[in-house]
Amino acid sequence: CRLLATSFHCVSFKDIITIFFPSRNASTNFTFGPSTMAPMRAVLLALAVTSATAFTPRQAASRAMRKTTVLQNDLLSKKTGMASMDPAVVKAYADIPKPDDKIQAEYCWIDAVGAVRSKTRTLPKSKLEGGVDALPSWNYDGSSTDQAPGDDSEVIIQPRAVYKDPFRLGDNILVMCDTYTPAGEALPTNKRAPAAATFEEHKDEVPWFGLEQEYTLFNLDTVTPLGWPENGYPEAQGPYYCGAGATYSFGRAIPEAHYRACLYAGIEISGINAEVMPGQWEYQVGPCV
Repeated sequence: CRLLATSFHCVSFKDIITIFFPSRNASTNFTFGPSTMAPMRAVLLALAVTSATAFTPRQAASRAMRKTTVLQNDLLSKKTGMASMDPAVVKAYADIPKPDDKIQAEYCWIDAVGAVRSKTRTLPKSKLEGGVDALPSWNYDGSSTDQAPGDDSEVIIQPRAVYKDPFRLGDNILVMCDTYTPAGEALPTNKRAPAAATFEEHKDEVPWFGLEQEYTLFNLDTVTPLGWPENGYPEAQGPYYCGAGATYSFGRAIPEAHYRACLYAGIEISGINAEVMPGQWEYQVGPCV
């Protein structure tokens, strides 16, 4: 504990002890049993990872299928909020030229609770010429995404669609994948596979697809919606829906950036609008054939 806390400059040994033993002091001698070592290992791992990361991690949404541990005094979240890197430093490295014959491919898939996971691999630029069918399948540790047991954890991801990468730009790509066992069976969380089988049975039909997604922007306190007064309420609903101007349209820069990124990537985004609550927005995709 002392070595990690000192090496990573995150918290002191006393802070670590306080998390687990609020009624004891850091000079007390302890005998650590199985019930104590498991959460201790989790916190020490978190300290090592968050102090080494270069970017501010997003606040994870609550997951019904996972157990969470509430740390006293919200110690770790206060520390990880200080881990962001200066955008100028990020840009300096992002502008480093890469070999002309290489691209970065971000493979994306859905985990057990519907969240997006991804990882990057280097591919020959020539793979772009063959489209999605030319891209290799890949794998990942499904035991870390609640999709496979620890003693048989390999999951295969199969490329299904390719989009231009609006984050890395250039010839880099986003690769949308679905998930299978090494034997080729679709995982229970793979909802694309049965849908594709149904479409295959009805090739004479021409299905249309579309979606709309509403979302709410929050201030950095993660409690107050954007445009709301602190510890209060905004004006009644009415002027905010499709509102224009700084008085009724809050955070427009974010949906505008999202809109442009979708257009660049090749997603058939069809529109955006402000919704009925301050800080609430919506985007539409489709119809797609």
